[in-house]
Amino acid sequence: MSEDSFWAQNAKTAEVMSTLTRLKAKFSTYQSVSKSADDAETMIALLEENPADEKELEEDIQKYLTLFESKVEELEIQSLLSDKYDTYTAIFSLNSGAGGTDAQDWTQILFRMYTRWFDKKGFTYELIDETVGDEAGLKSVTLVVKGPFAYGLLKNEIGVHRLVRLSPFNANSKRQTSFAAVDVIPEIVADFSDIEIDPKDLRIDTFRSSGAGGQHVNKTDSAVRITHIPTGTVAQSQNSRSQISNREVALNILKSRLLQRMMTEHKTAISDLRGSVTDNSWGNQIRSYVFHPYKLVKDLRTDYETSDLQSVIDGQLDVFIYKHMVLKRKTTP
Repeated sequence: MSEDSFWAQNAKTAEVMSTLTRLKAKFSTYQSVSKSADDAETMIALLEENPADEKELEEDIQKYLTLFESKVEELEIQSLLSDKYDTYTAIFSLNSGAGGTDAQDWTQILFRMYTRWFDKKGFTYELIDETVGDEAGLKSVTLVVKGPFAYGLLKNEIGVHRLVRLSPFNANSKRQTSFAAVDVIPEIVADFSDIEIDPKDLRIDTFRSSGAGGQHVNKTDSAVRITHIPTGTVAQSQNSRSQISNREVALNILKSRLLQRMMTEHKTAISDLRGSVTDNSWGNQIRSYVFHPYKLVKDLRTDYETSDLQSVIDGQLDVFIYKHMVLKRKTTP
């Protein structure tokens, strides 16, 4: 980084800075584990010197041990993130499934849940594409999420998420089951000049960006959708008011997706990156969120469950991700 030419090498600069951020985060976690271990040992030594103060010290010791345990778990999670793309920025998408308006509202709730998790992790995210629901919620939304091990963590959330609740959109407040799917791919940092795309293979559509309306509505067709006709791969962007800017973002996402395919010998191997593609409906869910007649969140892959539904909806997802990563390690040859 001290070299004069470093900041002029855009692709290399981004790669090195990403590596530096990842290594700093890993070292910081180790330092936290070491400090919390020292603090716990100090408290235990204090108890041994003053056994009469056991009741007074017990609460403090438990606090330090709990902190130490959480830090060790965080370090273990990082040790599990060793796949090729785990350190990459993530292209994160939510799509509503079966359930009509309730499913679109559920997609909005999941959007809130995940963005709160991003905030807790210190991740940054940029809205690339959003399609609002006809009555409420979101039909789909795509974000670029940046942070240490963003893709490595988020790939554990790929799949269909099921909601059970009393529908606020039903006049009789009947119980409704709705679905939304999470899809995640790594943003490939590469020299795209090696990827030659015949302009004849691209269909470029422009449309008016969706939004809340009013004075902020976009009155021009600035949103861009690019389809690679031979493979059916689609990428779109409507975050910017500039059609040129949106076209560039959409083309980069498209190239990332095509590069994935180029690096895969068979279509079935795509599941290594994004999991198998399943219908966004009943029978394919990886996790159920039950709001009624009781409160429960259950991951159907690991069988881990919690009745603290509100904390999960508020972005407490680490335990689900950790349990799934441990399960994958145990079941992977």
